[in-house]
Amino acid sequence: MKRQPRSNPRSRKPGRSVSIVGTGSYVPERVLTNDELSVRVQTTDEWITTRTGIKERRIAAKDEYTSDMASRAALAALEQANLVAEDVDLILVATASPDMIFPATACFVQTKIGAKNAAALDVSAACSGFLVALEIGQQFITSHTYDTVMVIGAEKLSSITNWTDRNTCVLFGDGAGAAILQHRDEKSHGVISTHIGSDGNYSDILWMPGGGCKQPITAENAHQHLQTIHMSGRDVYRQAVSSMIDASKKALDKAGLTIDDIACVIPHQANVRIIEAIAERMKIPMDRFFVNLDRYGNTSAAAVAIALDEANRTGRLKTGDYILMVVFGGGLTWSSTVLEW
Repeated sequence: MKRQPRSNPRSRKPGRSVSIVGTGSYVPERVLTNDELSVRVQTTDEWITTRTGIKERRIAAKDEYTSDMASRAALAALEQANLVAEDVDLILVATASPDMIFPATACFVQTKIGAKNAAALDVSAACSGFLVALEIGQQFITSHTYDTVMVIGAEKLSSITNWTDRNTCVLFGDGAGAAILQHRDEKSHGVISTHIGSDGNYSDILWMPGGGCKQPITAENAHQHLQTIHMSGRDVYRQAVSSMIDASKKALDKAGLTIDDIACVIPHQANVRIIEAIAERMKIPMDRFFVNLDRYGNTSAAAVAIALDEANRTGRLKTGDYILMVVFGGGLTWSSTVLEW
C-alpha cells in the first residue's frame, strides 16, 4: 500500500498545492567523447570513465547560447503541458553561465518564446539552481501571486571551461531542462517538501574567480583563466556527499517519508562516485537512481532538469510515485525536493 506523508508542513499553511504539469529538455547536437578529449589534454577514456562515469558530453555551437537552449527546453515543456507561452506568468532561469551579466537570461527567453505576459528573472545558485528556482516558483503559486511558473535550468559551461585543465574540462557539458508549475487540484500533492542550504565558508573550492567586479578580466590577466571554472575535486567530493545526504534526510523528514517510500532518486549528475557513495551510505539500491551523466556530463543547473524530463518521458516516473531530487553546487549550495508525481 502506498504510504501517505505523516505530516506535510505545507498542508497546515494557507495556499495551494503545486504540481509539475510539463517537462522539457534540450541538448546540443555536438557530442564530445572522452577519446576526443584525450587529444586535447593528457587523459584517456578509461581515466575519465573510472573516475567520473562520464563517457561523453554535449557542446553548444559557437552561436548557440544559454538562452537558445533554455528556450528549446521551455517550448518542449509547454507543449507537454498543453499550454502556450502567453499562459506563463513568471520565468525563472537558473544558470551559472548566462548570456551576459545583465539583462537576465530569462528576459531573452521571454522574447524568444513569446511569453509576453511573464515576469522574468535569473537565479544564481550554481548546480543547485534548478531546485532553488523550483521552490521560488512554488512559493509564488502557493501565495496566489502567479498561476503558471516556468522553471528552467540552462548552461553553456563550455564557454567557461578551461580546456587545458584535465581536472575540470572532462566534467562539464551544455544543455537545458524546464518544468512548468501550476496548481491543478487539492487532491494533488505535487511538491511536498524542500530543503535549501548553503555554506559560504567553502566558496573557494568550486568557483569562477574572474569576470565580476572583484577581478575584472583585463588584457594583463586574461591568460590566467580567471573566467573559467576552478575546482578542488577532493574537497568538493567530501562536501557534496555529506551535504546531499543531509539535505535528502531533511526533505524526507519534512515530507513525513523515509527513503523506502521513494520510487526514484534524481541526483545531481556530477560524478558517479558521488552518487554511489550516497547510495551506499543511505542504503539505496543503485537501480532506484536515475543517472544520465554518462551521456551528458555535469551540466550544472541543467543536470537535474534534463534528468527529470528524461525520466518523465521514458516512463520511469509513474503517477503517485514519490520522487526525491537532490543537488549540490558552488557557493557552497545544496537543495533537495520531495514530490508526488
